[in-house]
Amino acid sequence: MKPILATATLAACLLASEVAQADTRCAVPMTDWQPRDAVARMAEQNGWKVRRIKIDDGCYEIIGSDAKGRKLEVKVHPGTLAVVEHEHDADDDRAGDESD
Repeated sequence: MKPILATATLAACLLASEVAQADTRCAVPMTDWQPRDAVARMAEQNGWKVRRIKIDDGCYEIIGSDAKGRKLEVKVHPGTLAVVEHEHDADDDRAGDESD
C-alpha cells in the first residue's frame, strides 16, 4: 500500500510543478508578439532603466533597475505586454540602512 501512496504523492507533486511552470511561460506565436521597442517604451513608462531585453520561457525579460536604482528582472507577456513576473533585488533595500 505504501508504494501506491508514494507514487500518487509523486504524481501530484509533478503535476503541481507543471502548473507552476505554466504560469511563467508565455505561449504566443511570434507573429503575435509586440516589438522590442514597445517593451522598452512600457519599461520607460514604469520608470525602469533597461539594461537588456531578452527572451526567457517564451516571454520578454527586462533586466535593469527601477526608479529607486534597485536591480530588477521583469517577465512580460509578448503579446499583451502584461507583467507576468516581477523581481527586484531586496539587498538593495538594505544598502542605505547601514549605520556604522
